[in-house]
Amino acid sequence: MEIRRLGVAGCGLMGSGIVEVAARAGCDVVVREVDAEAISAGRARVDKSLERAMSKGKLDTAGRDEILARIAFTTSLDDFADCDMVIEAIVESLEAKNDLFGYLDGVCPERTIFASNTSSLTVTDMAAATSRPDRFIGIHFFNPVPVMKLVEVVRTIATSDETFEAARAFSRRVGKVPIAARDNSGFVVNLLLVPFMLDAIRQLERGVASVEDIDTALTLGCGHPMGPFVLCDFVGLDTLYQVAEIMYAEYREERYAAPPLLKRLVTMGRYGRKSGAGFYDWTPEGPVALKV
Repeated sequence: MEIRRLGVAGCGLMGSGIVEVAARAGCDVVVREVDAEAISAGRARVDKSLERAMSKGKLDTAGRDEILARIAFTTSLDDFADCDMVIEAIVESLEAKNDLFGYLDGVCPERTIFASNTSSLTVTDMAAATSRPDRFIGIHFFNPVPVMKLVEVVRTIATSDETFEAARAFSRRVGKVPIAARDNSGFVVNLLLVPFMLDAIRQLERGVASVEDIDTALTLGCGHPMGPFVLCDFVGLDTLYQVAEIMYAEYREERYAAPPLLKRLVTMGRYGRKSGAGFYDWTPEGPVALKV
């Protein structure tokens, strides 16, 4: 099954990236947000990303206009009725996702594939809330979507081979490299990456070294492109905390438990780059490490 018309629920950081790569690949894309203000913000994200590509010589004006012409914004979920696939990229809440898919189950035809961009929730728990578990799959992109090449394609025990192959073909069509992952919380990347970030925070709590020195150790000593605390700030400390809570509830293993320092920073509103402060204060002069 070829995905010609795609629905995307949510046009935040992840959703806007999915919209862009799908439209670039020739898909007609319907994007749903909750209100006009959210639509304006989502459209601005797509526009900014395309302008960045133009400034780098990777896209011309005609190409940009063709991409934008394939994207339609709406506040109505009913506009997904003729989509071949609908990908949700909304808040990381099982209740919210199940409410969304429960409604769409009555709107979309039987052929429509439902997909979740969840990074930590199990796909089975969403598929079970619909009448089409065989046509339900996880398609987990990575931020920033236009740049990152990986997609985790997550099948449940009920996902059909046809749905799985359609999701992999779609991932390749939008320029990504799909890997097959089992339906366990965290899939592959977060299953390994989240404990790494949480353990860096624990070592900071224990006084092993400073924020800056731990980041320097991992970049220069291990060849990582960025240290764990810079990575935490890019991911978002609130997001990391939420994902850790979900994964700890799933596995009950200490390595997935959020350290107290992470919880305190989130309580203080230090969410990372997006709030201007996390493990670093992101000043115009450059990042200044938190003293712990």
